[in-house]
Amino acid sequence: IEYIQSYYYNKVEDVRFSSSLGKFVGFTEPGLMYAKAWNSDTSYLAQLNAQKETYCHNNIGIDYQAA
Repeated sequence: IEYIQSYYYNKVEDVRFSSSLGKFVGFTEPGLMYAKAWNSDTSYLAQLNAQKETYCHNNIGIDYQAA
């Protein structure tokens, strides 16, 4: 299970958080700056990693039952 949070501007993906990497990855020049700033905030990264536990793991049983 992987939690992904992406940010787009003009239909182009700028930044993506991936729980498997545990950090932000930038794809454009502004996205690289955002990723660098957000990756330096360890409390924000911990919050996003915790969202995997609260959102994904709670809903995995529901999704498997529906399939």
